[in-house]
Amino acid sequence: MTSGELGDATIVFDLDGTLVDTAPDLVRALNRTLDIEGLPHAKLETARNMVGQGARVLIERASAAAGVSFGTERLDQLTAAFIDFYRADIARESRTFPGVEHALDELAALGAKLAVCTNKRTELSNMLLDALDLSRYFSAIVGADAVTQRKPHPEHYLAAVQRAGGVLRRSVMVGDSAADVGAARAAGAPVMAVTFGYCDGGADKLGADALIFRFSEIAPACRRLLAARP
Repeated sequence: MTSGELGDATIVFDLDGTLVDTAPDLVRALNRTLDIEGLPHAKLETARNMVGQGARVLIERASAAAGVSFGTERLDQLTAAFIDFYRADIARESRTFPGVEHALDELAALGAKLAVCTNKRTELSNMLLDALDLSRYFSAIVGADAVTQRKPHPEHYLAAVQRAGGVLRRSVMVGDSAADVGAARAAGAPVMAVTFGYCDGGADKLGADALIFRFSEIAPACRRLLAARP
């Protein structure tokens, strides 16, 4: 590839399970939240597949696994507690997946605009990316609270593309979940799924246009998918 080859492209990334392995810190905060209700702790490997739809859904899924459900008011309170636990030490164990920074450097060198589209809150997303020195790569970081409809609704994806200064027809989504694929599909954009994320049931079953086994494959896949666009 030559420099500037992706100069009109916008590459949109999911955060949890795509750019960063956040599960250890999310599960740590989750288990402190479950302690409030005297519920058993979630195991890391089990809880990985519960991540991706935000703190509230994570708590609902973990408590349901213990045979418990909460009313709206109590769930609001537990979600607030979770956020406090998580915010206090947001990157204690979270790490980028292998090859992330090299891939982002490569995409930037090729001229691509980069954005984050995540069901995490924007404030927490910024905190995490700042802690891992990744914020500098992204022209837009759009959390679930920054839009009316979050992933898998296309509004969320479209907002990320537009706020990065891109255009839909020259954009690609990179994610690990059905919500990521659904948002891109509904917006009419190509999408690739990483195989190392938090998808429950296998990334190969998500219906993405490409499967990514390592970050070194992303730039070539972007070039291929965008070349196929009318």
